[in-house]
Amino acid sequence: MTAIGLMSGTSMDGIDAALLETDGETHLVLGPALMVPYPAELRARLRASVLGQVGHGSSQDVAAIERDLTLAHAEIVRQLLAAAGRDPAQIDLIGFHGHTLLHAPHERRTWQIGDGALLAAATGIATVNDFRSADVAAGGQGAPLVPLYHAALAASLPKPIAVLNLGGVGNVTWLGAAGDIRAFDCGPGNALLDDWMTTRLGRAYDEDGAVARAGTVDQAALADLLAHPFFAVSGPKSLDRNSFSSAPVAQLSTDDGAATLLAFTVEAARRAILREGVPLQVLVTGGGRRNGAIMDALRAGFASSEVLPVDALGWDGDVLEAQAFAYLAVRSLRGLPLSLPGTTGVLAPQTGGVLHRTTAERNVSAA
Repeated sequence: MTAIGLMSGTSMDGIDAALLETDGETHLVLGPALMVPYPAELRARLRASVLGQVGHGSSQDVAAIERDLTLAHAEIVRQLLAAAGRDPAQIDLIGFHGHTLLHAPHERRTWQIGDGALLAAATGIATVNDFRSADVAAGGQGAPLVPLYHAALAASLPKPIAVLNLGGVGNVTWLGAAGDIRAFDCGPGNALLDDWMTTRLGRAYDEDGAVARAGTVDQAALADLLAHPFFAVSGPKSLDRNSFSSAPVAQLSTDDGAATLLAFTVEAARRAILREGVPLQVLVTGGGRRNGAIMDALRAGFASSEVLPVDALGWDGDVLEAQAFAYLAVRSLRGLPLSLPGTTGVLAPQTGGVLHRTTAERNVSAA
């Protein structure tokens, strides 16, 4: 099947779209992809909603953001199809992750905004969304969901390896030598550092870690950050973007605060991976792999492992998660599991996703 995956990440930088031909199992043919930044106004509204400044008592505000977010995704589908020289009729399915406003699996709650029915109507392509709810309802963490796609990509690689995704939240896929797959969120990813840069300097992120490189890690603040109860719990486990606070660095200079938050991201990931074992390789994806200071710190922290951006293997780290949701949409349509006990803690392999057919498909079905 030919599917488009759409990912609006917790780092709130924009929308990733990727075309993928797959059977949802071993067959993978990677197609063109597109990354489009959010318009500044929509990014600001999304950031406000994620940080709880709108929405938790203002359903009208959230509905308006959801509609605008969905239509922005529809426009990106049109752009991707134009760039690929494809017609909507040639695409079987869209995997639409939506944008996470709340993720609290311990309360059996997860909330991704994005109107699947509207996207199907706007694009003329059947759409699968709401990938996480079924897993959470069945007792799982609802995240991470990308590990099965990581396993498909890495099928021929020597094991064990760790795939470290540093988006807004950090997560790890551990692929063991015996074929075992384990996964868990590991720490703050880029979220705290991005928010620090926005608050202190009005920048979306610390380009190449330049600000962090100019600072000095405050060891007391780092220890305080690493004392968070999340780190005492064994996986599978998951995080909300707002699970951590930058309060321990609030009194530091901009440079020292950035250095400390970067060290927090790296040390949280390092400890999480080494609890599983010593990998042959740590393959880094997500926006964090573009931060040279993060990559240097990871290489220093994994002296016995090769640390590489996934692009070194021919994977596209900018759109890997978008590809994953195309892959998961096909698995959803086929009734295949999206999560496993070792990836989300769900009791048994769990499928999920909600299918929204186009008007034309519904009319044919009714006839």
